[in-house]
Amino acid sequence: MGDGSVTPRIGNMRALLGLVAGAGASYGIYKLISEVSIKRNKKSVPSDSPGVWSSSPGDLTPKPGSLLAKVSGLDVVCPRPADVASGDIIHQSPDNLDPQHLKMLLSCLQTNTKPSDRCRILVTLGNAAAFTVNQNLIREYEGIHIIAGFLSDSAAEVRVQTLNALNNLCMNIQNQEQIKVYVPQVLELIEMSPVNSDLQLGALRLMTNLSVTEKHQHLLKDSITLLLSLLVVSNEALQIQALKVLVNLSSNPDMMDDIVQAQAPASVVLLFDARTAFAVLLRLLTFAGNLKAWRPSAQVANELRRKQDCLFRVMLDESSQLHSRLVQLLSHPDGEIQAQVARVLT
Repeated sequence: MGDGSVTPRIGNMRALLGLVAGAGASYGIYKLISEVSIKRNKKSVPSDSPGVWSSSPGDLTPKPGSLLAKVSGLDVVCPRPADVASGDIIHQSPDNLDPQHLKMLLSCLQTNTKPSDRCRILVTLGNAAAFTVNQNLIREYEGIHIIAGFLSDSAAEVRVQTLNALNNLCMNIQNQEQIKVYVPQVLELIEMSPVNSDLQLGALRLMTNLSVTEKHQHLLKDSITLLLSLLVVSNEALQIQALKVLVNLSSNPDMMDDIVQAQAPASVVLLFDARTAFAVLLRLLTFAGNLKAWRPSAQVANELRRKQDCLFRVMLDESSQLHSRLVQLLSHPDGEIQAQVARVLT
């Protein structure tokens, strides 16, 4: 997952945002479950268990519909590294880690100088953080701040695994109170990292989880222009993740003023096209539907029209191309897309 340095360069977000600058409810909203009762069981997990992990030996991918799959979509894997200081612990199943194991892992994380070992420890902590009891223990051991300290690690892979661990820890409401402090740093990673990198994807996943409830959404109001710009420069995976955040934010009426005033590339309207990937188009339509549900007064609308390149002018104003593109999508071959288009138009 080599992402290179976070130092700005011609291929990073600042350069690409420069290219698009001036170019001038909700589907898939994930319900944050703050407390998940997962009983520890050293026997095989029955196939109908609501747990996170598959019961097949050696298969540690999230079950479809599990908490981890719903909230982050993060594929959690448990590596089998060569022996390191914490190797015996890393080899254990994440739901069988005892409190002393978590303490030892956090201690090793702070003292280990090898990036590869730090990655392995972070992956193990991230896997453990899929379970509520471990989420609470890591917080109690000051583990969130220890882990977040590696957001500025010199190794890109370490930063990626740090984001993944924080992503799982963020499924806990109490943990969010500590993680929210790092929002500016995470947003900077999105902006400064190479486009379509694992760093950007991991950071957006974390922002998705943090924006599921309205409590911390105001922390992301300055990121809306960045998210809209990502839609026109990124691959499908990042487009989907950016739209998840935008859909979450646009579901909150209190965020709408910040959203419609944000600067937006005019080319975002071109994504409302039958050739756009289904998963992207469906979320775009959900986002557009949330915007259309907002009804500004005539005075507010006139003020917004004077703001050059703001999202209101790009997508909501009478001069916007969005309406004509939506009409064309009424003939989309997929019935779900047609239904969402009709919702936006009515």
